[in-house]
Amino acid sequence: MPRQQYDGALLSEPENGTGLTAKLYNHEEAIRDIIDYIVSFYNSQRLHSKPGYLPPNDYERKMIDKQPILAPEKTWPLQMNNQPFIFNQLHIEVARNASDDFNLFHDKHKWLQIVHNPFKGPIVLGFQLNTLIEYQMRLYREAHHENKVITENNLRFSNYQITFVNAVRPQIPVYLNIKKTLINTAPSLTLGNRIAMKSDGKTVLLGYKKETQESLFLADTKLDNLPDLDEVPDCTIVPGTHYFLKRKYLNNGSVKNFLSGSFAEQSDYFDELRQIAQYPEIFPCSLSSGALLEKAQLENHDFKLNPMVYTSHEISVDRHYLSSIRNNEKLHILVDQLPESSSNTLNQTNIMLRTYNCYGLLQNNVVLFRMTLNLVSLKDILKNLSDQETN
Repeated sequence: MPRQQYDGALLSEPENGTGLTAKLYNHEEAIRDIIDYIVSFYNSQRLHSKPGYLPPNDYERKMIDKQPILAPEKTWPLQMNNQPFIFNQLHIEVARNASDDFNLFHDKHKWLQIVHNPFKGPIVLGFQLNTLIEYQMRLYREAHHENKVITENNLRFSNYQITFVNAVRPQIPVYLNIKKTLINTAPSLTLGNRIAMKSDGKTVLLGYKKETQESLFLADTKLDNLPDLDEVPDCTIVPGTHYFLKRKYLNNGSVKNFLSGSFAEQSDYFDELRQIAQYPEIFPCSLSSGALLEKAQLENHDFKLNPMVYTSHEISVDRHYLSSIRNNEKLHILVDQLPESSSNTLNQTNIMLRTYNCYGLLQNNVVLFRMTLNLVSLKDILKNLSDQETN
């Protein structure tokens, strides 16, 4: 405040014990009383009109609370973007056992039984890589103080779009790059980050993670009129629908193992002494892989002669319902296999995608996740590559 304004305030302040004394005896006493007046009353108690009739100190605190304090740009990127993650076979075994994934591509012995397997060894699970992304995004959000924005704006849906380009093999370093958060306000508030992962000098996957108020994927699918799923036998078609049902149970021990197998710190989700059990976003979704395998097995699919590989995941998880999950809670996974079509093909090829829409339902049929999984036949990919070399 300019000096003349201070002077006016000093002269006009009432003698009620909060302002200056009526008489200033000497220069030193004047300085002492003026400092005491500014610190003890003028900035901390006296109401000012411009900041909305608040004392300056209160107004300053209010402005600080409104503005998220951004961490230095180096806090996450320099520490994490250059950090290699090296999976070994034990990571793969832990993750596949925790999620009941018996895909031959991940088995340390049975990968050899896959005809024309180009990977020359077992490979890391796609959902493992997705969980690694989930955890690193969690650290990123914390480092950049973005969780407050997510909570205050009810961005309850966590959305992942992941396109797989290459596989990750054990002992080969993997590098994850998370781009700076972009905030969009139209049509509604969204926080989004581009994601890229590389290994052995090649791109492994590309995609994004977005926080939104509504589900980004399969939001129009209505699941209100389903029968009581508890009464439907496991691994059967739900009566009156075309959904294949797989019933799973969410177990804390399995979740912890899956987190450890994916370089995610389980103690950030579980603390028995404080009775905290916070389920991660991707693990419930990962159980859909086993559901697809069991469905294919019932259809007599030959996993050795005609193995399928994932090309993309599109996942929306409702964090509101995720926070309510407890140990041994029942999860109903509904699988809807779409007809293969020449209009639904792998990018820049004629290879038809096999698309599955999957839904995870908790008690009372509340929808925990909505997800689209795209797969293609390895045989078709190898044939396409052979044709390209010939031409």
